[in-house]
Amino acid sequence: MKRHHPMPFGAELQPDGSVYFRLWAPGASRVELCLYGAERVQRLTMTRSDNGWYSLKTDRASAGALYTYRIDGGQEVPDPASRFQPRDVHGPSQVIDNSGLEWRDDAWPGRPWQEAVIYELHVGTFTASGDYTGVETKLDYLAELGVTAIELMPVSDFPGRRNWGYDGVLPFAPDHSYGSPEALKELIQKAHERHIMVFLDVVYNHFGPDGNYLHLYAPDFFTERHQTPWGAGINFDDRNNATVRDFFIHNALYWLEEYHLDGLRLDAVHAIEDDSEYPFLKELAHRVQDGPGQERHIHLVLENDNNEARYLSRTENLSPALYTAQWNDDIHHCLHVLLTGQSDGYYADYADKPAWYLGRCLAEGFGYQGEPSEYRNGRRRGESCALLPPSAFVSFLQNHDQIGNRAFGERIDNLAPADAVAAAAAVRLLSPSPPLLFMGEEFAAATPFQFFCDFSGELAEAVESGRQAEFSKFSDFSDSDARSTIPSPNDPATFERSKLDWACLQLADHASRLHHYTALLTLRKYIFPAGSETVTVNTGRFRKVGETAVEALWQMTDGSHLSLLINLAPQACPLTEQSAGLPYEIYAIPANLGAAIRNGVMLPWSVALSSDRGPI
Repeated sequence: MKRHHPMPFGAELQPDGSVYFRLWAPGASRVELCLYGAERVQRLTMTRSDNGWYSLKTDRASAGALYTYRIDGGQEVPDPASRFQPRDVHGPSQVIDNSGLEWRDDAWPGRPWQEAVIYELHVGTFTASGDYTGVETKLDYLAELGVTAIELMPVSDFPGRRNWGYDGVLPFAPDHSYGSPEALKELIQKAHERHIMVFLDVVYNHFGPDGNYLHLYAPDFFTERHQTPWGAGINFDDRNNATVRDFFIHNALYWLEEYHLDGLRLDAVHAIEDDSEYPFLKELAHRVQDGPGQERHIHLVLENDNNEARYLSRTENLSPALYTAQWNDDIHHCLHVLLTGQSDGYYADYADKPAWYLGRCLAEGFGYQGEPSEYRNGRRRGESCALLPPSAFVSFLQNHDQIGNRAFGERIDNLAPADAVAAAAAVRLLSPSPPLLFMGEEFAAATPFQFFCDFSGELAEAVESGRQAEFSKFSDFSDSDARSTIPSPNDPATFERSKLDWACLQLADHASRLHHYTALLTLRKYIFPAGSETVTVNTGRFRKVGETAVEALWQMTDGSHLSLLINLAPQACPLTEQSAGLPYEIYAIPANLGAAIRNGVMLPWSVALSSDRGPI
């Protein structure tokens, strides 16, 4: 089976072997197609039509051809819809032929969202080889762990050899440093063979600072109506916005159809400024539902600091009306405060009652549902999520941001006791919301995940000085000597330090943590059987049952109840309120917790799961 997503722009290979090129360049007076041969460059004038479109069909190009567009007789630029950049973001684009790849997973229906156990990874640092083939070698390991979905950090073409991926400038072109488009497609097929979904992180709120030429020939791609941390906003609601919207909607459909991905995670949608009557985020969700979503399970997940529950609304049968779920930063933040005691920055919003916020996140979803945020100068944050199921909230204790945005990229095991981290894992993996693990978390990886990139010149200096200025707000980095110890993002050693050390699994502590996670995920499959929603909407309840202890209670769709009793504190906690006392203990950490609870005490770093359904 062949897969190809036809696009109204870019280079489209025709049945007769010729290529149809199309570029939106309303700011250009003349555009030429430049074809790179072995000895010379051919320049062919493209035809201008209405609304700034330039096009050309030619048999002088074929599959594999390298090409650029020459703007007004001067600057040559890559195709903004390039499907591959073998010579990086400033080099020529390549015509890609999909006919050579025979897909073997045409019967793959995807998996229901309720089965999601997500594993976020960075292709370049996940294995020693730093490519798609390296990820392939770990698929059996991930399946045995209990992972049902891998989420790739952005792979769209970025400048240089090293990057987190959020500085991408050519969103249709998988970066050449990880391998060919065919290698990425093969990884996806191999994952499907193991019943593992593949999600991709995509960035629709900005372009990176190096390699974006759109301002030169398509200034209408941006609007001064909105200012973002990256400058003028992307034009989703100003004049001539239709092509801009179409560009990103086709990008989503391209990844889902041509690469047969199972879902997308949309980065920082709170930074997408859009005042239109039909917001871009709604249009995108509808186009996906009406397209590949008609044929198989497709999942769209948001990162949205505004906690806008409206995007997660459900239909009568509890299927997503727009988006499947959102990363729940609130549960990370309160867990981090409980485990580390840190209260800098946004952690201050949770520092006064972190156990209460944890209970609310477990039972209801968001911790902030319209309350004022001290960190945001009193601005109210969030919306009520009372009508949403737990499956609408992705929970995590670590992810690329929460590790990599620390000065030294320390993981939680460098900041909290091992018993505390193990207990927090039980909270997340045994509660109804889909959990997300960050690569290496499951074996207490000792390697950091630091911020790295591969810029040069003034941009490299600006990124480095900007990062040092960012941390100058923290007391630990108030003087220049302390800031000078922060790893340089552009130093190749920063990237190398961030690569996972798989050899540490030979050590007892790391092997023990892996066993802990594997056992928890095995138990999770029995608590929340595969298929439809297992928890009744709007029945989650929580309460403080001690100074540091909290209990969350859910009603399952079969009428039974599930209780999670938690004390994430370094000291024992007398129970001032009686717990639900469900008769069947399913899990406890530490192992002697049951006896302590019967004596009215929660042990340090303890979690107990019980049910009235019956023994598991």
